[in-house]
Amino acid sequence: MVERRGVLVTGASRGIGRAVAVAFAGAGERVAVHSTRAHEDAEATLAALPGEGHALVTGDLGDPVAAQRIAADAVAALGRVDVLVNNAAVAPTAANRHDPAEVGYPDWVAAWRQMIEVNLLGAANVSWAVARHLIDRGAPGNIVNIGSRGAFRGEPAHPAYGASKAALHALGQSLAVALALHGIAVTSVAPGFVATERQQAKLGGEKGDALRRESPFGRVGTPEEVAHTVLHLAAPESAWASGTIVDLNGASYLWS
Repeated sequence: MVERRGVLVTGASRGIGRAVAVAFAGAGERVAVHSTRAHEDAEATLAALPGEGHALVTGDLGDPVAAQRIAADAVAALGRVDVLVNNAAVAPTAANRHDPAEVGYPDWVAAWRQMIEVNLLGAANVSWAVARHLIDRGAPGNIVNIGSRGAFRGEPAHPAYGASKAALHALGQSLAVALALHGIAVTSVAPGFVATERQQAKLGGEKGDALRRESPFGRVGTPEEVAHTVLHLAAPESAWASGTIVDLNGASYLWS
């Protein structure tokens, strides 16, 4: 009988993170749902997971001490962590818009600090902790990063977000080389616009049709489509994909 793997999904309260957690649980794995703090959405994700043996872990990934503890808590709750999905991120919003022509220096600095601390450094720190857990166990494993199409085409109103995701892709490629000797595969996915809960107002508003026209399919992506690819990349049989970045955007950046 194959032992069920332990999977840590950061930022799993809603959206892509929730879909990823549900997909792994549906495949028979045990999942640690991470959220910055315990709240209704996080509890709803945990309750939605099929099967048993799942857990909720909390902490601010922007804090290096908390990032290491989050990994340790997941190991303690699940008994082991074999797969890490770095999904947690400070996403672009109207409140953190920082076009350099529009914001003052303090807001510019604050936006960069917050996004880099969580989107890049938080992912790097929890990756280190999970990688060392796997190395110490002498076990193979997988790390999958949730990047962004914005890493390639730019985010003019949120440049720190685009830069953090480009750096996350580069981190994944560096770790793919560094960790291959230990049987740990590292990959990334780069979604375009995805119809998460947070984006429903935008999709239903005046910009909705324009967003759907970005892809020749005439629609935007779904969290479940991203989760499907993450599940594939995290399979032991997909180790040879290590180092790759998978575009998930319905050919949107090829279409004019």
